[in-house]
Amino acid sequence: MEAIHRFSVCHLPICLGKRHIKSAPIILCPTRKLVSSPDFSNYVTFSPHRKARTTSAISKAGWLLGLGQNKKAKPPEIIQAGDPVLHEPAREVDPGEIGSERIQNIIDDMVKVMRSAPGVGLAAPQIGVPLRIIVLEDTKEYISYQSKEEIKAFDRRPFDLLMILNPKLKKKSDRTALFFEGCLSVNGYRAVVERYLDIEVTGLDRDGQPIKVDATGWQARILQHECDHLDGTLYVDKMVPKTFRIVENLDLPLAEGCPKLGVREP
Repeated sequence: MEAIHRFSVCHLPICLGKRHIKSAPIILCPTRKLVSSPDFSNYVTFSPHRKARTTSAISKAGWLLGLGQNKKAKPPEIIQAGDPVLHEPAREVDPGEIGSERIQNIIDDMVKVMRSAPGVGLAAPQIGVPLRIIVLEDTKEYISYQSKEEIKAFDRRPFDLLMILNPKLKKKSDRTALFFEGCLSVNGYRAVVERYLDIEVTGLDRDGQPIKVDATGWQARILQHECDHLDGTLYVDKMVPKTFRIVENLDLPLAEGCPKLGVREP
């Protein structure tokens, strides 16, 4: 998920003045049968529908086959919408494989890619890895680009780096909110998405130990966005109709009939 939604001031999740365009970060991720050992042979070409393998695709495929064993290798690129890996369910990580060098390198690469984007969340399928792993982090720096009014409206607070494997998400209340949302895998676009405001996520940390996160507000939105990725769902699959737009048009009013942005009480 991108860290900054918009280079403007309006009703947007992460707003930013034009003077920060070059340097500021971008925001705004379920259960499956366990497999004994991840097999990435089917992802060598990244897509069975592609007619040719580009240099970039070959490079990504090589990284997947080695799963980051070459620590000097360039971190993978962020996969964009249309690649099957983003539209198909990811597989659970075998708990017995969590401590392996392969899985640990995948997690390290995910964190590097998320921070360099920059973003506040990333799911493994976004770097071409069909496993149920998410990472997320929101910092004071990212939040500082918003006004106090926006921070309050979005209920946005900084939180330390979280790395969750095989996450399972459930809502804790029926309260929801409507805000614009963006994605590193749908570059340059935004749309309004309704998300639960109070959720719980359980899973395993990078050491294979149980972890539980009770999240509200913007952190809850990030977690839902990233967990969606693990089910092959992008935010555009859940967007409010007629709200999809390019970043440059985010200051324009919503179409007639669109719901008002903000918290919706049950």
